[in-house]
Amino acid sequence: MEFRIKIKESEYFWGGAVGNGTDMPINKHSKYCQDFRHDASNQMMPLFLSSEGRYIWSDKSFKAWVENGELCFLGEGEFLLDESGTCLRDAYINAMEKHFPFTESRVLGKTLPREFFKTAQFNTWVEFTYDPTQKGVLEYAHAIIDNGFEPGILMIDEGWHTRYGQWKFDFHKFPDPKAMIDELHSLGFIVMLWVTPMITADGVDFCKSTRDLFNPESYDTLFLRNNEGKVALIEWWNGYSAILDLRKECDQKYLGEKLDFLMNEYGVDGFKFDGGSYCMYSPKSMINGTPAPDHDQEALNIAWNEFGARYKFHEYKDTFKGGGKLTIQRLCDREHTWKDGGITSLVPCAILQGLFGHPFICPDMIGGGSWTDDYLPNFKIDEELFIRMAQASSLFPMMQFSRAPWKCLSSESYKLIIDSYKLHSAMSDEIISLVSDAEKTGEPILRSLEYVDPHKGYASITDEFMLGNDILVCPIITKGMFKKDITFPEGTWIDTDGNEYTGNSVISLDTPLEKLIWFRRKK
Repeated sequence: MEFRIKIKESEYFWGGAVGNGTDMPINKHSKYCQDFRHDASNQMMPLFLSSEGRYIWSDKSFKAWVENGELCFLGEGEFLLDESGTCLRDAYINAMEKHFPFTESRVLGKTLPREFFKTAQFNTWVEFTYDPTQKGVLEYAHAIIDNGFEPGILMIDEGWHTRYGQWKFDFHKFPDPKAMIDELHSLGFIVMLWVTPMITADGVDFCKSTRDLFNPESYDTLFLRNNEGKVALIEWWNGYSAILDLRKECDQKYLGEKLDFLMNEYGVDGFKFDGGSYCMYSPKSMINGTPAPDHDQEALNIAWNEFGARYKFHEYKDTFKGGGKLTIQRLCDREHTWKDGGITSLVPCAILQGLFGHPFICPDMIGGGSWTDDYLPNFKIDEELFIRMAQASSLFPMMQFSRAPWKCLSSESYKLIIDSYKLHSAMSDEIISLVSDAEKTGEPILRSLEYVDPHKGYASITDEFMLGNDILVCPIITKGMFKKDITFPEGTWIDTDGNEYTGNSVISLDTPLEKLIWFRRKK
């Protein structure tokens, strides 16, 4: 089904997938085309929102493009156009209340753990990549505290386990995981483990999981199947594997028993649920046979996300129609670069996350979470970039480290990292208050200026953001920039030195490396 609407002269749109957030917002003059049915990453919603209060919704994914001043859509589902609002906030509130209301908190009284927001999180991924060890993790944890950080959430990422899908500790790397987790708990850490729905599709363990040993001719229905009823093999970033089908009770039981064992036997607190993306479940990812008649990549991704949300401590980054849920969501892996894919993508992608009903945002690992950076020829840490990423992250709802800044930075640069961390900690009560509001209202925590002060020409500003309605944050995302034109929305604004600025103005201010520039609205 094709659907088109004429874009108004001053109208801007946000939508599609967070992985394409740097394309946003688009207008009638944009050269824009994206097929979200086949190429989408990070959080994804079949939704486009307008600065003029309109929104377009479909229950199914679609292709979207701009042509001859029209915003065009093509997909299997029907398209709904709502024109009842007058601004971006109206468009979001109307879409959210109708299509992804925050019923978990409103009806069930559910809340998220405040530990995610109180202090910085740490993740072993970039520090160890595929080779974490018990010794290394404990040294890392002690160093976090010894170097001035409070203990908080510590995620042991990929590599702690044996073959994918067994979800057992590799005892060569982790000879006594219970002792390790007990020690981490005694230090004050909450411990999460990385998991994925992928299952190594060979060996005795896989054979046992797919065959009734008392009747070798029969096979159960674990894992996603192809049209012949055989286990589907999926291509992903680590090769070729089977993948769980969490629509099925048997797959839920299979994974649930393994994760519950890790919690009960070793004291694991929760899990980072990686992969299971919309595109991972695409028929294009299947390398054997054709999809079964009930293959539905949207439903498969939704089931994967709904499964993990049962755990108090969880994290996701790949969701379809996941808006309105009380889930921890992060941006996909950022690169160590000043270009798109790195620091310049933090604000526009986070703004889009909030507009998709995902207010509880983690901006990925400070300094970049892409482990392949280290394998680039002549790769070297850019200390200015590392500092600016920490500053930009400090007033996000969450901030997360991996690469140990006390090891890779000079003492002068490291001090500025600590300053950013301390700012986040000092603001944590206000951030948690905004989290509480978002749980009830569904409104974004991190907002664009257009959302807060509409129709003033602020729609295309993607290097500033609002934390709630009353804090204006102006991170530096350009190398060597030490003076910046700051756009102030309506109101009177006070900086950290007590200087006042009148809103609906643009003022050039110094932006030294030593601090993040931010302002509070005068009451």
